[in-house]
Amino acid sequence: MAGRGPAPKDPAKRRRRNATEPETVIANDGELRGPDLPEGVLPGDEEWHPMTVNWWHTWRTSPMAATFLDTDWAFLLDAALMHHTAWTKGKWEFLSEVRMRSSKFGATPEDRARLKLKVDEPLSGRQTPVQRADNVSDINSRRARLTG
Repeated sequence: MAGRGPAPKDPAKRRRRNATEPETVIANDGELRGPDLPEGVLPGDEEWHPMTVNWWHTWRTSPMAATFLDTDWAFLLDAALMHHTAWTKGKWEFLSEVRMRSSKFGATPEDRARLKLKVDEPLSGRQTPVQRADNVSDINSRRARLTG
């Protein structure tokens, strides 16, 4: 006697059909959305940590920001306070909560797949190789120059 339990039923006779939900497609328009980081909320007239300012700007320009409500921005502001604390005071355990909060908004490709979000192609335009800060070009442009 092989296997466990009864034999599987014929799939053609199934009663329920679990249809997959369609993906929500979001266009990447590069528009700046949402509020600035508020002034005066940090203790002792502290300035926001530059990494937090960068993190907040990334959210404001992300394609997902087009779908955010005021409550979403308030939820992300709490995450920004934790992000700031992690970077200024070295309390890295705060970043696990920041990661969990960010995942609710589709921060990584895995999060967007789980949320069934698809970001439309980036802004149209030819991509040019980025030159590093120390003026070193990428290997592909060097090969192109050498091979003619």
